[in-house]
Amino acid sequence: MSSMKPVSLAVATACALMAMPFAFAQQTQQNQGEDMASVVVTATRTAKAVDKIPGAVSVITQQELAAQYLIADDPSQALSTYVPGYAPSRQKMTSTGESLRGRQPLILFDGIPQSNPLRAGMREGYFADSAIIERIEVINGASAMQGMGATGGIINYITKTPRTNGTRYTVNTRFATQFRSDNLDWKTGLTVNHKSDAFDMLGYASVQRRGMGYDGNGRRLGIDTVQGDTLDSHGNDIFLKFGKSFGDQRLQLSVNRFDMSGDGDYKNERGAPKQGITTTSTPGTPEGMPARNRVRSASLDYRHADLAGGSLTAQVFKHDFESLYGATNAVTFQDPRIAPPPNLYDQSEVVADKIGSRITYVRPDILIDGLELTAGLDWLKDHTQQRLAGTNRVWVPELKFRSVAPFAQLEYEFGDVTVRGGVRHENAKLEVDTYTTLNYYGNRVVEGGSAEFSKSVKNLGAVWRFAPQWSAFASVAEGFGLPDAGLVLRGVNRADQSVASLITLQPIITRNKEIGVNWRGSNGQFGISRYDSRSKLGSVLRVTNGVGQLERVPTTVKGWEANAEWKPVKGLSLFGTYAITDGKTAVSQGAPMDLDLGARSQGPDKAVLGANWSFLPKAQLRLQATHLRDRDINIGRMAGATNLEEHFKGYTLVDAATTFQTRYGRVGVSIENLFDKHYVGYYSQSALAADETATYAGRGRTLAVSWSQDF
Repeated sequence: MSSMKPVSLAVATACALMAMPFAFAQQTQQNQGEDMASVVVTATRTAKAVDKIPGAVSVITQQELAAQYLIADDPSQALSTYVPGYAPSRQKMTSTGESLRGRQPLILFDGIPQSNPLRAGMREGYFADSAIIERIEVINGASAMQGMGATGGIINYITKTPRTNGTRYTVNTRFATQFRSDNLDWKTGLTVNHKSDAFDMLGYASVQRRGMGYDGNGRRLGIDTVQGDTLDSHGNDIFLKFGKSFGDQRLQLSVNRFDMSGDGDYKNERGAPKQGITTTSTPGTPEGMPARNRVRSASLDYRHADLAGGSLTAQVFKHDFESLYGATNAVTFQDPRIAPPPNLYDQSEVVADKIGSRITYVRPDILIDGLELTAGLDWLKDHTQQRLAGTNRVWVPELKFRSVAPFAQLEYEFGDVTVRGGVRHENAKLEVDTYTTLNYYGNRVVEGGSAEFSKSVKNLGAVWRFAPQWSAFASVAEGFGLPDAGLVLRGVNRADQSVASLITLQPIITRNKEIGVNWRGSNGQFGISRYDSRSKLGSVLRVTNGVGQLERVPTTVKGWEANAEWKPVKGLSLFGTYAITDGKTAVSQGAPMDLDLGARSQGPDKAVLGANWSFLPKAQLRLQATHLRDRDINIGRMAGATNLEEHFKGYTLVDAATTFQTRYGRVGVSIENLFDKHYVGYYSQSALAADETATYAGRGRTLAVSWSQDF
């Protein structure tokens, strides 16, 4: 699966990305005989060969995505399978606990930011249908190339684009079942591809329904009706992309409309964790409206490939995001003026609206031969709020964020060495109007105000191609994020407070140092890297009695990542990845750094092994196994009233998938959890071990069949 062969970088959708150096440890599986030089990634805004880039980029190709989405139509499960440092999937709509190298990633869709760092509701993983994704590019480690939020890295979903002239209609369907009456999943979609020389168009529409699921013991899975679940849900997506080329120039417009919502046919039923009984579900209608995601994205991209000796790219985008959470009678929501406690059920909703632009100019051979300049300007306006939808109360006031960031990058190549370095200067301001907190916090009136910061983040890296097929890299890159301002503001319980005194917009600066060695041969590849990620003023969320509080404490994450691929014979590829993640923090500022990061922040050590076999000219078989190691941390440790002790018993899951071409279309068959292993997910075991409503088992053996046909 993992490959580190030479890959060329093209500017195809480069307007979505900013130039900063990063280490390369590309994991990608290609068709047998495919020319690796034809693979296009957009991890920088300049066209570069991979062995000239100092950093770590994982590329999940369309073939890999097709195999994984056949096994499970779950975006986070694909990331967990192909990206060594990505934590295990929750198998839910919520992505709480799904981290990248022990920190939060910035999620992009064709360069449009999907993450909401001002009020991280952890529901940004579902924003588009998987069928429109051509590849996923992951920049591992802290990066500032897309602005705030990428302290763990960047995950950029790249959509498909028509490549050949003509018009083609494609119908795709997928069915998955565990042979129970209430657990059929199905999806069907229609794609229209059209290209006529300089003009191209792609249109896609889909409808999806998901049933319930069962664990390896045949017990119905527990549904998370509050945070959001993919069980008992439905969704649809409409995507349009138009492109027009004018000689050296290209204009492209993309629009996406995605909805996903629960059906409200099942209720959560408590388990008994101490007796080993997991949470389950029973037929019934939960309180309130079902949890849902509503996402609207649009972007206009422009590229001029030959402008004053360089190339210009620009993008303007708009992104509207709404995530409604299920109803609960949590003590936080109670207000006797509305209903006698504890009878008041309410449900929160995060609403985030973004508009922004990016401009980049790349000029090679500036001043001297071999010296390349990349410079540009990013602008972002982000308005985020959290309200209680049932009673129309304000929980988090509207956060009005503005950011302007110029950047510059220089690259110089001499012989077998490439050196890159750059700086990005972020100017940001956050404004909040006067608001009143909930009754639980005392109905406190908080005076409005603003906070701002100005900060430069830097990067430096080098690649040395010291022998044929061998290269080594070293890099230092900074990324920045913000503390969850909404979480702080909604919990004010003292009088005479103001926004200016509550919010210090001091960013979380994360510095990632990394070194690595890569070998790429005709019959295989191998890569290994070591990273050290530190933030002096981090942001750790600790939950006590359901109420979250932020601790601004230092955080350090160190780790190893390795990947390998071997092709012993034509048509057979063996692959493997391994990741060790070790995160540390402190109980409080000034305390020793002797506290292990919990499951909310980092995943366990993970190994993936597998094989791809083309057993017939038009048929492929994939077999893969994922192993998560045991993890027992913070034994006997407390932070105030919060018990920080966590235990996780690891497990191994095996999946299989085969696809074959017939005269009637392409057919796929897969089995997830081949041996019907019963297991409780990593996050549920570790962070929610005592929660009777959230001890969620994982999916048992599941059969899926897909069919697609071009017309």
